[in-house]
Amino acid sequence: MEEELSESSPATDFLEFLGPDTSATVFTMLHDPADLARAAAVSRSWRAFVITNQFSKTQCLRLCPEVSTFAHVEVHSSTSSSRTHRDYEVVAGPSTHGDDERLARDHRVYTCLGHGLFSPYTARDCIIHCIGASSTDNFPEETIENTLEPVDRVEMRPSYWSSGGNRDPAAPECLIYRLQADLCLVDEIKVQPFKAFFQYGDPIYSANCIRFLMGYPRSPLRPETLVGDDNEGELIDDSNYVWTYTSPEFPMLQENVLQSFKLPHPVLCIGGVVKVELLGRVQQQAIDGLYYICICHVQIVGKPLSRELGVAPRGKGVVLTYYPDPRRCGVPRSESLGEDGRSKWHGFASRFWRSGAARGNRGLLSRLFGAPLRIRDEDDVSEEEEHP
Repeated sequence: MEEELSESSPATDFLEFLGPDTSATVFTMLHDPADLARAAAVSRSWRAFVITNQFSKTQCLRLCPEVSTFAHVEVHSSTSSSRTHRDYEVVAGPSTHGDDERLARDHRVYTCLGHGLFSPYTARDCIIHCIGASSTDNFPEETIENTLEPVDRVEMRPSYWSSGGNRDPAAPECLIYRLQADLCLVDEIKVQPFKAFFQYGDPIYSANCIRFLMGYPRSPLRPETLVGDDNEGELIDDSNYVWTYTSPEFPMLQENVLQSFKLPHPVLCIGGVVKVELLGRVQQQAIDGLYYICICHVQIVGKPLSRELGVAPRGKGVVLTYYPDPRRCGVPRSESLGEDGRSKWHGFASRFWRSGAARGNRGLLSRLFGAPLRIRDEDDVSEEEEHP
């Protein structure tokens, strides 16, 4: 009897049996991109259902609300280099074929993004370059570059960044950094105030509070010189960036320790730029009566996502870009980084700037050492490999 029923009763599709609304509710309960990929592989109808309802994008939004910032998705493939980004914009109107192509493309890209967001990882420092500081008291001895060193003394010299002095203890300062990828998942930021062991009483020049902003530059960062006295505020102004996330304010202790500021949730840094706002001053320098902020070390801890993913400003918004061939992406090659994620070239340049030999020809040397923010192409990479 059971054999007769099995032969006469065709298999019922799960989606048809439950209906689209209930099925959609079930699929939204899948929190792992791998589970969603398995579901999409069951049959053509299941794959079409997953793509049409954009469940891969929903998973990304659930973990990182910042994903809603993307206006649309662009795909740049080496096999279709003649196609421009206009070919990948959202198709308006009744074109079913155009909508299907767009949804399939979005599903592919958000699946890649979801894999990067949900995969386990060991958090590490994501900073690759310094963009600039709102002020510097003595350049280059007290440059922002010193905050990338893990210690407050390098070759018997103090290593720290110092703001300019101010009579107003409420005057803010900021430090801006470039991360290792256009998209980074950031968990926490660590900052260590500097203890001036060469001054009477060993004062600690911390800030009163600290806040973090993350976003992307409105145009590519291609400075020809290292940020210094002659162009100190060129790359600092907020008009150069679009900030997609602002953290709450955290109180900072007046202690010479690496202080950890845990974000309320992992934040997707869209654009790879982080601004550290130092709000208020607590320490007055005895020699001039001015208030200063001094920082000896900064870490932005999290995970850089795949170099296949990037971002690009488009009009008044930003788009998520996908590079199946990662060599075409504008993010620096990971092979040129040290174990701590920083450029090997940066370590030498930073030490050279602090040495006495750098003072004679600052203009010439800044052109030699001062292109850390330029988006590198393949020719730049090959030259760097030839001259480590």
